[in-house]
Amino acid sequence: MTIRKLDGENSKLFEPLTIANGKINLSHRVVHAPMTRNRGVPVNATSTPENPNRLWYPGDLMVEYYRQRTTPGGLIISEGIPPSLESNGMPGVPGLFTEAQADGWKRVVDAVHANGGVIYAQLWHAGRATIPQMTGSPAVSASATPWDDPSEGYSHPPVGSTSQVPYADHPPIELSVPHLKQTIRDYCAAAETAMKIGFDGIEVHAGNGYLPEQFLSSNVNKRTDAYGGSPEKRCTFVLELMGELAKSIGEENLSIRLSPFGLFNQARGEQRLETWTFLCESLKKDLPKLSYVSFIEPRYEQIFSYEEKDKFLGSWGLKDVDLSRFRAIFGDTPFFSAGGWNQENSWGVLEDGRYDALLFGRHFTSNPDLVERLKRGIPFEPYHRARFYGPFEDNAAYYIDYPPAAQKA
Repeated sequence: MTIRKLDGENSKLFEPLTIANGKINLSHRVVHAPMTRNRGVPVNATSTPENPNRLWYPGDLMVEYYRQRTTPGGLIISEGIPPSLESNGMPGVPGLFTEAQADGWKRVVDAVHANGGVIYAQLWHAGRATIPQMTGSPAVSASATPWDDPSEGYSHPPVGSTSQVPYADHPPIELSVPHLKQTIRDYCAAAETAMKIGFDGIEVHAGNGYLPEQFLSSNVNKRTDAYGGSPEKRCTFVLELMGELAKSIGEENLSIRLSPFGLFNQARGEQRLETWTFLCESLKKDLPKLSYVSFIEPRYEQIFSYEEKDKFLGSWGLKDVDLSRFRAIFGDTPFFSAGGWNQENSWGVLEDGRYDALLFGRHFTSNPDLVERLKRGIPFEPYHRARFYGPFEDNAAYYIDYPPAAQKA
């Protein structure tokens, strides 16, 4: 009997996968995760406290970044793309609600397609994880729930300042039902534009404590109407959003990212299993032809170590929790996992049926040829965390200047 090796080019990571209800055939299962990098070009080069720039579009650097990381038949999920001005959570992030932004993203899409790749647009609404100085309007959320840590500051000081602004100083306003409906229309308009300019599909970012998850989280969502008050009602916004997007672009072109056990951006909600189980069962029932679903691993957290995260999970009675219940719910829908995958722990994972593909994030920043390195056993180039999030005076450094292993040799 021949025992199959599970690492390197023999791994199931390098077998084909069909997504989009049969429309798209991927040549491998190593997926480029969505990663904010803040390298967009400002519409107004001169930004002042009196007239701050609030719009960015993809320029040459972003086109080159995505081109470098494209592989034939490989899937790239874009960085989070705001569907409106009020949804943007960080400077340097290009949205998809102006003509210049659409033109810039089309150049990115064309570069990926020219190299034989597939690219989905991730739509991202920060909700209360932003400040008025960024968007020019109040932050919005499921409820007017202020940040519960008075010392936690917004990532980027406003133009003309060197100090962070505490989130707690600018609590969000509660989305009225008309405002909520307009927000869904904003998503749909951006999704339609994305498909028009050539994106192969859309992913809704419904994790990491951003707007959709703010509706799902009991510590943020204090509503008593149809959008809050129980696990089922807290799912209403996300289900309506996904339903309207499916009508706009087709459910086979639509996917979603979820983090049922995440803590980022103060997602501290209770009834995790009840809420996300109902959400996933409803999605599978209502939209059985979703392109794929993407989950973040329970023990992976952007702000805590694995040991610290285990303490949180243990306090919820979920110490041994995994994603298997959600895998079972979605059945034949392609099921992706993100969170801490690397050259050591990725082998044999797909073979045992847990997932259909693995997402790689941080390592892709410093390894444009990550897929080839993974296949050939070439060590990854270390990433530089301090250069993850721009904008910088030199946005190209540690962004598009990592040579592939072959060139380095």
